[in-house]
Amino acid sequence: MHYGNIKKTDIADGEGVRVALFVSGCRNACKGCFNPETWDFRYGRPFTADTEAEILAALEPDYIRGLTVLGGEPFEEENQRVLAPFLERVRRAFPGKDVWCYTGYVLESDLLAADGRKRGAFTDRMLACIDVLVDGPFIEAQKDITLSFRGSRNQRIINLRGLRLHSY
Repeated sequence: MHYGNIKKTDIADGEGVRVALFVSGCRNACKGCFNPETWDFRYGRPFTADTEAEILAALEPDYIRGLTVLGGEPFEEENQRVLAPFLERVRRAFPGKDVWCYTGYVLESDLLAADGRKRGAFTDRMLACIDVLVDGPFIEAQKDITLSFRGSRNQRIINLRGLRLHSY
């Protein structure tokens, strides 16, 4: 997996001051996407053990509320394979911090349904680590700059705490 950016003090992509990881690779290619360079799975730098250590260190300060994963598309199969064990590591290291994730896919139909487009071997493990999921594709015709933490009216902010599929 590659990533395009790590923001160590992000206030736009979830509540509080956060560390944000922008993964690379997205097959949604939403018209009007604010980050189209991340559609390319090879954009940016390789996600390595050093990258993990850098993010874990950035999460240590008390003023950091949690981690946000966005992209690109975290739920592309190639990214799930890497993100699931990394998010489990984050949850173990920082049980008091939250994890937000942005996806252009829809929770019920694409991630939870047995025949979901992005349901795979790592999906439940990822979902089990995520506290808040912002789902749905960005739809330019529904763009609304007054919305908090989302770009278009169709996107939802879902608290997944009650939907835990596995323990970590």
